[in-house]
Amino acid sequence: MCGIAGWYRRGGTPVSEAALVAACDAIRHRGPDDSGTLAEGDFGFGMRRLSLLDLAGGHQPMLSADGRFAIVFNGEVYNHLELRPALEAAGFRFRTHCDTETVLAAFCHWGGDAWARLEGMFAAAVWDRRERQLTLARDPLGIKPLFITEQRGGLAFASEIKALRALPDHRFTVDERAVHDALSVGHVRPPRTILSEIRVLPPGHSLVLGPEREARETAFWHSRRRRVPARRAADWVEEFRELWLDTVRRHLLADVPLGVFLSGGVDSSAVAAAMAKLSGRPVRAFTIGFPGTPVDETEHARRVAQHLGLQHEVRPLELRDAADLLPELVRCFDEPFADPAAVPMWHLSAMAAGEVKAVLGGDGGDEIFAGYRRHRTEQRLGRFAGLGPAIRPLGRAMDALPALPSRRAERLRAQLGRLRDAALLPDGSTRFLSRTQITSAALRARFYEPGFHGRQDGPGALQQQWAELLPSLDRLNDLDQFLHVDLTLQLPGQMLTKVDRASMAHSLEVRVPFLSHRLVDWAGTVPTALKLRGGEGKRILRRAVAPWLPPATAKRRKQGFKLPLAAWFAGDFGAHARAIWHDSGAARAGFLRPDAADTLLREHASGGRDHGRLLYTLAVFGHWWEQQGRG
Repeated sequence: MCGIAGWYRRGGTPVSEAALVAACDAIRHRGPDDSGTLAEGDFGFGMRRLSLLDLAGGHQPMLSADGRFAIVFNGEVYNHLELRPALEAAGFRFRTHCDTETVLAAFCHWGGDAWARLEGMFAAAVWDRRERQLTLARDPLGIKPLFITEQRGGLAFASEIKALRALPDHRFTVDERAVHDALSVGHVRPPRTILSEIRVLPPGHSLVLGPEREARETAFWHSRRRRVPARRAADWVEEFRELWLDTVRRHLLADVPLGVFLSGGVDSSAVAAAMAKLSGRPVRAFTIGFPGTPVDETEHARRVAQHLGLQHEVRPLELRDAADLLPELVRCFDEPFADPAAVPMWHLSAMAAGEVKAVLGGDGGDEIFAGYRRHRTEQRLGRFAGLGPAIRPLGRAMDALPALPSRRAERLRAQLGRLRDAALLPDGSTRFLSRTQITSAALRARFYEPGFHGRQDGPGALQQQWAELLPSLDRLNDLDQFLHVDLTLQLPGQMLTKVDRASMAHSLEVRVPFLSHRLVDWAGTVPTALKLRGGEGKRILRRAVAPWLPPATAKRRKQGFKLPLAAWFAGDFGAHARAIWHDSGAARAGFLRPDAADTLLREHASGGRDHGRLLYTLAVFGHWWEQQGRG
């Protein structure tokens, strides 16, 4: 695992080693064990390494045997040893047993076809020194990030935005549309970033740039649904069980001890159970607890750990710790990222990093096996297709109601309003964009500055987003559309962003076996009824791992983590959010009306409205704005 950065200026202007060192030093937390750079003429790249395989070897940049190609590589390739026999038969000889050398040999032999052969998580840059051609590639699911900026005829890339901002001769401006993303969904939807001049390379894509012409992007993988011959449910379950054990076994490839994040839910428990079966020693498990709150899953995790014989460590987290963390947390993301679950992920990563260098996590199980509540809701909404004319009068009556007497009742009305709005939309993918918003269109109309609202959130805004972000999904039914967008848009933009930044801030690698593209491809063949039926999601996973776990664990519904934002912002943190919004200068930036934060806090404190999620977003955005020096 590493952090990488590079710059192809083109046109003969040299790239200095000092510039590369500055960019790599900005992401030193991603790789504190080693560093290296290569600069030759108008191209240069470098890396920071976190050593997990071949601790003594594997220094980067690494050169091919003939000296033509050089590589910097961030990630892990779990099948790299299986690729070596074919490469050795073609004449390659390996000096190390690290995956970077295998990836370089694979590129030398197969060219751009190499990327689809790799099972793992990665962001890679290969420099062809003879042709002066740069190739970039990112793993199929977008587990590892890769940011790009194209300015003054050149291209720079890096694992994090802060590395690009460390380079000289670049300018960056705030993207107004990205601000709308942050205020409406809580994060910036890829491939956009908060800065107009920076974008992300999409998952499963490669990019090629030579000394002339523009860069070419090519997809080497995409998710798909495939029909296969019918079989018994028991056969599906057994096939998954075998595939799951093999996938986790591959993810255990390392020369250092590995741990596991354990929440007590079925996904992380499935990972822990497979590790316990495959490992020759007790597995270290890490859990964050929230004593005295409804979201505390400590007891569930403890039962799983005892059942599996794990070496279990639990650390309680107090809400005041979460509040104190916010400025540092915002800094590590480089953009306004307002998912409250980043708070426990940060603390969980800090705890694990004190004991191990890498862990396995259960992220991705909900996306590939329909485990979220929104998936159950989407399946139910399919029954109401065509009822728009009947629903609209009911919606107008709901909107006309005065503020309800309690925050719980108001929250219920808001949920019903979102369901009503979703039922009026034409298909699953459009409903997904609506359902994942943290603020309603009506709320944004109240608090957006009128000019900003007209440019970013006027009539047809949701349909415009759909056309911009999503391909045609007409061939899929509504639920499959919903699952596809969850996997290809929300997962890399929110979930994997949270895991990568919060863990790598502590030099900790998180591996996610549910997102092996081999397993994701297989999940695309599983009948919907084995994923979601009768209000139960992840049915095939639950049945496969039930024999390994305590009786109640496989039956637990997903709890997820939610900070008690309503109570948080009704107390002292509400005053902090107001202060940072105004003092940072964000209140004067032209995005929200001048009195927006004050009105939101007043309505929230009265108990008549629950604005906790938006207030958290304003606090995050205010800290980010202040850190940019834009006040």
